[in-house]
Amino acid sequence: MLYYLDPFGCVKNQVDAETMMAFLERAGWRSADRPEEADCILINSCGFIQSAKQESINAVLSYRKQFPAKKIVLAGCLAQRYAAELTASLPEADLLFTSPDLSALPTALQSLTAAQPDNQPPPCTSLPAGERPLLSVPGSAYVKISEGCNNRCSFCAIPLIRGPLRSRSVEAITDECQVLLERGIRELCIIGQDIGSYGMDWGETALPRLLRTISGFKGDFWIRLLYLHPDNFPLSLLDTVRNDSRFLPYFDIPFQHGSDTVLRAMNRQRTVASYYALLDHIRSALPDAVIRSTFLIGFPGETAADFQLLLRFQEQAALDWVGSFIYSREEGTAAYSFKPQVSQRIAAARKALLEERQISLTERRMDRFVGRSVTALVEACIDAAAGLYLGRLFCQAPEVDGAAVIKSTKALSLGNFVQGTVKSRAAFDLEVLVR
Repeated sequence: MLYYLDPFGCVKNQVDAETMMAFLERAGWRSADRPEEADCILINSCGFIQSAKQESINAVLSYRKQFPAKKIVLAGCLAQRYAAELTASLPEADLLFTSPDLSALPTALQSLTAAQPDNQPPPCTSLPAGERPLLSVPGSAYVKISEGCNNRCSFCAIPLIRGPLRSRSVEAITDECQVLLERGIRELCIIGQDIGSYGMDWGETALPRLLRTISGFKGDFWIRLLYLHPDNFPLSLLDTVRNDSRFLPYFDIPFQHGSDTVLRAMNRQRTVASYYALLDHIRSALPDAVIRSTFLIGFPGETAADFQLLLRFQEQAALDWVGSFIYSREEGTAAYSFKPQVSQRIAAARKALLEERQISLTERRMDRFVGRSVTALVEACIDAAAGLYLGRLFCQAPEVDGAAVIKSTKALSLGNFVQGTVKSRAAFDLEVLVR
């Protein structure tokens, strides 16, 4: 039996998709390269904001139109959040898989198809650490250290979908990291809804301890830290990053806004002044630190004056990379009833202005790498005969930042490190020469 998996949403959802694939393949299913080859099409959905929800629903409708005889399964956040509603309103899906227990997926698909997978082994309820297919770019893997969130930002539906914070044990995480490194992975991206909160459900700020344990590993690899809520940033982790060059001075910190009024309405516990102080701490400890952030535009009650404060913060914070999204009114969140709502037209115009202003800011930040000797992780070959490759430097996270365009006088191996020199910048990309 063949399945085709179409993953949506964030990289945390990607790890779930990889885990689904592992359970299916252990149950005798095989992955199809194209949906037309599959017996079952599995959509791992996103339910975070309205546009993401619609994208997942459109995928179901599109596959049903293209393949009327195939079995279509909707899994993931959207299915979990709206199980009752979608059961009634989305007959195009043959099954909504809503269980948080991903090991139950093979049984669900088997009952749906009424056919036995080839060479079906006994049911599998757990997976060996780190043993899953990887959907990430060559040489890189995501390691999810926690599930759920306790922050309760007023705009965010994640606690409604994923529940409260549940941290994995240090032992389970380090076992997974070790296996992935043994598989040849060179970059481990540590992820969670808020990795700064890791361990707080046990009563411990445990991220620094986890990183110190990983620092004891032998070998040449990168550790990249993603999604550090600014209210819960453990400053002691800066010592580990400073003392071990394998821990990248790259921090993804979703500040969300630059107006204290809006931050209070978002249920953020700190102020803009504290955000500046956090940036000062990071850059004092790690002068080469790269900061990525996210801004939410059009939150209820956001005035023109609030938006100007956001633009001021954007400028003065000198962030290397910025993403932005327009507020989505989500049922069950505290902000759902907040007024006044900002019109989509105004929010879109503000978002476009913020993104336009960020272009020159990011370009200036990337200029500081020109002329440096660097390590690049090679991801793709553009033209082997011409010696052209794509990769990333420490200042570029997978899929969301710019790339390193590598010119090499020798053949390079994908998923491995190479040493070179940054010769120039082209827009957001850095051009690297390898001799």
